[in-house]
Amino acid sequence: MGRLLFLLVLTALAVWLWRHFTRPARPRASGRPEQEAKPMVRCAHCGVHVPQERALSHEGHWYCSQLHLTQGPQRGER
Repeated sequence: MGRLLFLLVLTALAVWLWRHFTRPARPRASGRPEQEAKPMVRCAHCGVHVPQERALSHEGHWYCSQLHLTQGPQRGER
């Protein structure tokens, strides 16, 4: 009976070790996001949202490209 118990424990240990070393490593959570969320603005011409740092501002409106800035806001916009 002792041998059977010993073999059972040894088998369980072998399975645990095999699973532990064959699984890919999980990335560790640092507690904070890697990148901070950037403020987004809506293009006054087409409505696409772009990061504020890449958008162009003119007369209180934001635009996604130089072309849309020259075309101006769509009708019906504020």
